[in-house]
Amino acid sequence: MNSERKEQIIKVAAKLFKEKGYNAVSMRDLAESLGIKAASIYNHIDSKEDILAEIIMDLAFDFTKHIKEVGEKEISIIARLKEIIRMHVATTFHKTDNLACMNKEWRNLGEKDQQVFGELRRKYEEQFLEMVQQGISEGSLENRNPEIMVFGILSTLRTLYHWYPHQPKIKEEELVLDLQKNLLFGIATTVSH
Repeated sequence: MNSERKEQIIKVAAKLFKEKGYNAVSMRDLAESLGIKAASIYNHIDSKEDILAEIIMDLAFDFTKHIKEVGEKEISIIARLKEIIRMHVATTFHKTDNLACMNKEWRNLGEKDQQVFGELRRKYEEQFLEMVQQGISEGSLENRNPEIMVFGILSTLRTLYHWYPHQPKIKEEELVLDLQKNLLFGIATTVSH
């Protein structure tokens, strides 16, 4: 099996799934976009569902592995949260189509993959929440509702793939630094209640 060809199939499929939606893309559409015969795809992958699973599950495992590694580092909570934001931005820049598939098409995964994905997502959110709670208890984050903090940060990070392509002048490092400041320290010059 040619792993380069398989990677190409997955990359093109992710783009098509993002543009048209998983259900609207056929294996024939995918083959046409690749410039090959539909039967040739089956030499590299078993089904359209397997392609979607590979796109989504690889990314979900990457996120889960990263947050676990960050959580084990001997660095401050703020530094950990900054690393997580950096990873989300990097994924947005370098795997935009895959990220769109993960966020929009996960419901089209097979039942077993949906369960695994749901568990990975739950664990990720729990680890993120634990970091925020630790930051609150040690005084590096304001004593506010941690659930709302997590929702606000993750909602922004999870939808970057949708917003970023329309911002061609914004560079990756600028987005990382501004999001770290905005999401962790707010945008007000003075605090008023």
